[in-house]
Amino acid sequence: MANSDPADTAPAAMDKSLIIALVAGEASGDNLGAPLIREIKRKHPDARFVGIGGPAMIAEGLDSWFNMDRLSVNGFIDPIKRLPELLNILLTIRSRLLASPPSCFVGVDFNFFNLLLEGRLKRRGIKTVQYVSPTVWAWRSGRIRAIARNVDLMLTLYPFETTIYEENGISVKFVGHPKAHEIDLQDGQRNKLEARQLLGFQTDDRVVAILPGSRLSEVRYSGPDFFAAANMVRIAVPECKFVVAAVNANRRHQIGNLLQVMGLDDIKVVTGQSREVMTAADVVLVNSGTATLEAMLLKKPMVMSYRLGPATYAIVSRLVKTKFFALPNILAGHELIPELIQRAATPEALSEAVLAMFNPQIRDNLVTEFDAIHRQLRLNSGNQAAEAILTLCGEYSQDGDDNVSP
Repeated sequence: MANSDPADTAPAAMDKSLIIALVAGEASGDNLGAPLIREIKRKHPDARFVGIGGPAMIAEGLDSWFNMDRLSVNGFIDPIKRLPELLNILLTIRSRLLASPPSCFVGVDFNFFNLLLEGRLKRRGIKTVQYVSPTVWAWRSGRIRAIARNVDLMLTLYPFETTIYEENGISVKFVGHPKAHEIDLQDGQRNKLEARQLLGFQTDDRVVAILPGSRLSEVRYSGPDFFAAANMVRIAVPECKFVVAAVNANRRHQIGNLLQVMGLDDIKVVTGQSREVMTAADVVLVNSGTATLEAMLLKKPMVMSYRLGPATYAIVSRLVKTKFFALPNILAGHELIPELIQRAATPEALSEAVLAMFNPQIRDNLVTEFDAIHRQLRLNSGNQAAEAILTLCGEYSQDGDDNVSP
């Protein structure tokens, strides 16, 4: 029965049919796991699925042994406070899977928890897959040795992530990013008018979308610069309109208070509509993160910025190895969009960069490169991941190059 705890039900004996164990610890993993289960069922209708997942995975047939919310942690302190409960869940899952071994185990994102679990399962002969690579290419590359011990197959969302695994003899497959399949190549333009009508903008308005981040600290550090920059853009282009996407009610309250203090409370703020906000926009001013990927897939010229607390930045800047922070730049291999980090993220610099994005030639060049990257990522990740997992389990035979290395 879905969402039952192991304490309430004894583990059922698993037969010799295909059984895939999966663990997702947050909504993003649930959204990846659901199409994976669906594609495995399409290829292997008798497959069974057990582990932990959210509503999307449960709807596809997962027998979830715990409520996924019990795995959710935030920040640095929460995982420490929750450690006894998380450890108990990990040990309980391990015991159930060792008692009735599945065909393989798939950790869906939630890397720290899943890599620990994968190590304990692989040592006992259970095949393990990690779906979504940790950012070993950006920092803490020493983790690659632990991954080699714990994981039989790594599935990556981005093509550049495969290199470090290939160099270390770890089987890896690039499966594409689900958002690149979810968002059609023309959605950003095709749905622009509808998004503007939804948000109360006119067809010929110049609209700038502002996404200051999902965390309290991100809004606190980046919000003042973003909103001061918006005011400068409005002075330069009086007809320009702005809309801020707040990820939830708490961030909306925080953003509203900040705009009021800055005398900019006429700027529109909406909650939970980031896709619509970006679709309606001509230019996006965005905090670093996956929102840059979505803006790119919607073919929106953008300016990326990020600020951390001074102490945190001093630590992080020494650990990060990657040349770029914004995903479009990492994927392109060069500075495709402006990155304004820490002290460089002044209102003056941000406003100047946003205004430059209205240039038709800059816009057209960006859209061309965005489209090429979109096509590269658009592989139907659920199907690709399902084929790789079934191949590992000995249940699927592909013709031709399956792009799994080594």
